Amino acid sequence: MQVELEASWKAVLQEEMEAAYFLKLMQFLETEKSKNKIIYPAEKDIFNAFQYTPFEQVKVVLLGQDPYHGFGQAHGLCFSVQDGVKIPPSLRNIYKELHQDIGKEIPTNGNLTHWAKQGILMLNTTLTVEENKPMSHANMGWEKFTNAIIRKISEQKKGILFLLWGKHAQSKIPLIDTTKHIILQAAHPSPLSAYQGFFGCKHFSKTNRYLQQQGQDPIVF
Repeated sequence: MQVELEASWKAVLQEEMEAAYFLKLMQFLETEKSKNKIIYPAEKDIFNAFQYTPFEQVKVVLLGQDPYHGFGQAHGLCFSVQDGVKIPPSLRNIYKELHQDIGKEIPTNGNLTHWAKQGILMLNTTLTVEENKPMSHANMGWEKFTNAIIRKISEQKKGILFLLWGKHAQSKIPLIDTTKHIILQAAHPSPLSAYQGFFGCKHFSKTNRYLQQQGQDPIVF
């Protein structure tokens, strides 16, 4: 599979993309495609998180797990769905907290591209999935790739705010230098856990307060 990364990310990740595990991962995706398996997101959208948020523009990192596995949902940004798609339960809860925290009217659209364009890297730790099979592409190499991304952001940048919702995202804390970056943790916004600490976390107002303290523009959520 041909990978076209945004230029600043390509410079940062060139070594990873030439590594044996990554080439093997790309071959795995080609093989799955040759078996007529449906993979989400569409090939053109797999690396959208990097397309919309160039390396030098990253201010916030929001970590998800793997892409939505239903038709028309995933488009390369964690928690986000394409225009016209029903808002998934976790994103509904994100919108509820956004409303409670900063008073934003609950959107009717689940496309979060406007977040990504303002400097939020919306990264799933696995970037592809087979249709209707959650976590089907786990342990194929994506985690190694996305761990390297988190590590490189930690090493090469400073003052990044990491939003880690749920145990899976929080397992990445050892990759982050907490002496120069900020981590906000909460329960996952899934209906199973949102009431265990996601609701009331006020991460949206805290994010903007922090960005303004750093002399950066707040996010228009």
